[in-house]
Amino acid sequence: MTALRSEELPCRSPEDMVRVRQAVRERAVDSGFGLVDQTKIVTAASELARNVLVHGRGGTVRIERVHDGARRGLRLTFEDEGPGIPDVELALKDGYSSGGGLGLGLGGARRLMSEFSIATAAGKGTRVTVTRWT
Repeated sequence: MTALRSEELPCRSPEDMVRVRQAVRERAVDSGFGLVDQTKIVTAASELARNVLVHGRGGTVRIERVHDGARRGLRLTFEDEGPGIPDVELALKDGYSSGGGLGLGLGGARRLMSEFSIATAAGKGTRVTVTRWT
């Protein structure tokens, strides 16, 4: 997989979350995604950016247009230096929330995107990478 274009944005305030959503939507449009896929990508980005801000105490978001052979897509990487996720399997279950929400963020983002990976360690933060292919 090769990145065609990449940009990194801060995610440290509610205003940053709005900018992240706008940038993700713009890149999804530029990448040729239809409205339904754009909505799925932006929804996943919104959930993951919220996690970075609320649970990870802020971090960064990298947006990359990627290709792998004939496939073209959008890869988003959300990274923080927060407390990490002690039980990833539990955190991915619908209904589980460590912050009083509906508990749909991580699992929902995983279902909305084509690829999903998570790396986390106690006290060292979390990195979630998601990709959606056209």
